[in-house]
Amino acid sequence: MAFLDVSTFFAALLMYVDPLHLSIALGPLAVYLLLLGLLNLSTRPFLTTGARDTAALGLAISGFAVAGPMELFLPEPAAAQFGGYVWLLLLGFYALCLMLLVLVLRPRLVIYNVTADQLRPILADVVSGLDPDARWAGESLTLPRLHVQLHVEPFAAMRNVQLVSAGPRQSFRGWRRLENALADALRATKGQVNPYGISLIVFGLLMVLCVTWGLVSNTGTVEHALREMLRH
Repeated sequence: MAFLDVSTFFAALLMYVDPLHLSIALGPLAVYLLLLGLLNLSTRPFLTTGARDTAALGLAISGFAVAGPMELFLPEPAAAQFGGYVWLLLLGFYALCLMLLVLVLRPRLVIYNVTADQLRPILADVVSGLDPDARWAGESLTLPRLHVQLHVEPFAAMRNVQLVSAGPRQSFRGWRRLENALADALRATKGQVNPYGISLIVFGLLMVLCVTWGLVSNTGTVEHALREMLRH
């Protein structure tokens, strides 16, 4: 009975949504949610840069860009000249825009599976070794020798903490040294599993199931829609 209810739901959904475009939109997002869920279920803190975090999010929503504005504003002259290869140009343009966004962002570090209370003593030990002149002011930290100023921003719901740059004058080399030293210190730290990761995995699996159902049960419609996308 439950299987019939799920199949009926997917069948009703696919009556209003093109299965090909639904798969393109949800596919990358499903992979992102699954990876993020597994990351949150780990017992080890995970450190990444704001650039990599933003790039991963940009890849996750790339399917929506392809199925939405890219096809809606498809340049007809370019499509007539390059045919289906115009999609490579559009994807390249999206990648360049994402790279530009990543490059102009201020330095930032994201640490998953750790709370602010757990991170603060670890961060204090790290910065004391990097810069003896480091100064705390509430949740803000200044490392004058590294030319780094940051603010600690916890996100309790996702059990992660961000170290966000404060002020325009920042040294990328200093941030790199801080990242490497903090990553080494976190290897010896054990965190707690974030139950929120289970919901991310459930949503990711539901999206995978929806995409698979749409592709398998509507092969003719998917083939026709794909030819329509590559009609030029």
